[in-house]
Amino acid sequence: MLIARYIVIVALLLLNVACSIEPWVKPYEREALADPIMSLSRDPLANKYRQHVYDAREGARGAGISQGGGCGCN
Repeated sequence: MLIARYIVIVALLLLNVACSIEPWVKPYEREALADPIMSLSRDPLANKYRQHVYDAREGARGAGISQGGGCGCN
C-alpha cells in the first residue's frame, strides 16, 4: 500500500512538471504562424463576405458576432 502511494505521488509530480505554464509558441515564432498561408480558408475574401451576409441575416436574432438590424444596415 505504501509503495502504491509513492508511485501515485511520483506520477502526479511528473504530470505536474509536464504541464508547465510556459507558452509553447515563442514570440519570435509567432511571425511565421501569422503568415496568411497558415490560414484555414482558401479564399479569405469570400469568407469575409460570407460572414458579413450571415451577420446581416442573423443580426436581428443575435446569432452572429456583430450587432444591428437584420436589414444589413450597419
